[in-house]
Amino acid sequence: MTTALVTGANKGIGLEIVKQLIDLGMTVHLGARDPERGEKAAADTGARFVQLDVADPASVRRAADSLERLDVLVNNAGITGGRLNSPGDVDTANVREVYETNVIGPIIVTEAFLPLLRRSAHGRIVNMSSTVGSLADMMSNDYPDSLAYVPSKTALNAVTVLYAKKEPGLRVNAGCPGYCATDLNNHNGIRTAAQGAGIAVTLATLDDDGPTGGFYDDNGAIAW
Repeated sequence: MTTALVTGANKGIGLEIVKQLIDLGMTVHLGARDPERGEKAAADTGARFVQLDVADPASVRRAADSLERLDVLVNNAGITGGRLNSPGDVDTANVREVYETNVIGPIIVTEAFLPLLRRSAHGRIVNMSSTVGSLADMMSNDYPDSLAYVPSKTALNAVTVLYAKKEPGLRVNAGCPGYCATDLNNHNGIRTAAQGAGIAVTLATLDDDGPTGGFYDDNGAIAW
């Protein structure tokens, strides 16, 4: 049976990814920082709870040591930082906190679980990114000009490409869920969390000859 781990999965898009992967017959490990919330979410979905804070290397290592196999890793955990951080009005400590979760976190998690993923016959890594991080239209789009969240997703896209380059035996891709109504945006999004989870599930279940090193949403490839 295919085994998956989803980070930041006790609510929102992460929780919906867990549900949809379970519906496909996978054994899913639900990663979350808070044991109480994580245990409850796992019990509600039939997942297996794993305490994991992506910004805490020790907790990530304990999580990796607790698993015997892994086929799919979904790096979903992410934060906005709670403030705009527009150029000219930046809280650098806040920017650092966002990068720790959105960029360094996925690297820490991926490095910890790479040995298991390499042993899988169908290893997949999905990094949950956003079109706001696309350099192709950053000058022309009307997204908030955050020096925290926006470039953290640009950096995550670069991380995705480099892992795809160095791990040809795996399928490593970035996915954008779209503007979903979650706690991340005070539920102002126009899509549901379940809809946003779809691209992660698609990339997690790619055929062995499927693409790697790409950036996708429900409509297909996105320009970097």
